[in-house]
Amino acid sequence: MEKVRVLEKRWLLDDVFKVEEAIIEHRKHDGSWSPPLRQLCFERGDSVAALLLNRDTGRLVVINQFRYPTLEKGPGWLNEIVAGGLPEGETPEACIVREVREETGYEVENLQAIATFYMSPGGTSERVLLYYGEVSGEPKTTEGLGVGDEDIKVIEMSPGELWDAFLDGTLQDAKTIIALMWLRLGSETR
Repeated sequence: MEKVRVLEKRWLLDDVFKVEEAIIEHRKHDGSWSPPLRQLCFERGDSVAALLLNRDTGRLVVINQFRYPTLEKGPGWLNEIVAGGLPEGETPEACIVREVREETGYEVENLQAIATFYMSPGGTSERVLLYYGEVSGEPKTTEGLGVGDEDIKVIEMSPGELWDAFLDGTLQDAKTIIALMWLRLGSETR
């Protein structure tokens, strides 16, 4: 049975980010059709992210960087797990290994898929492919981390310190919170 009719589609913005406008109708829960609805979709592609554990220290590797969209309502600088956009033609696993190297200087030794989720499905099609990875020793470099104008500081925190940052409201990045919940749930079920 047909569930959605796309009546019109066009790009309102076609730049680094894209905004698509669509006029759609969809089946309602009672089986009837909705009236034509205007929908906007912010398209920025999929992303990869990884919660990293330094096996030698037992600490989690997070990064701190400036995030302009958080400036009006928040701190501007966020602690978050390593992440980056997934370019066409690169596998998610290769992408996250590259991102870890670029943003932390570490080489990932173990990589495990955790989850795939939508960041904000009411407005964007972006999915995050979330991984758990392990590193050890010291990073290969601590100079020039990031690409382009990224200014990244690597921080190692114990799982308890990261949990406390969540509880006191200073950890505000959704993908990091989801990864932290996965880690906490896993430690409680072992």
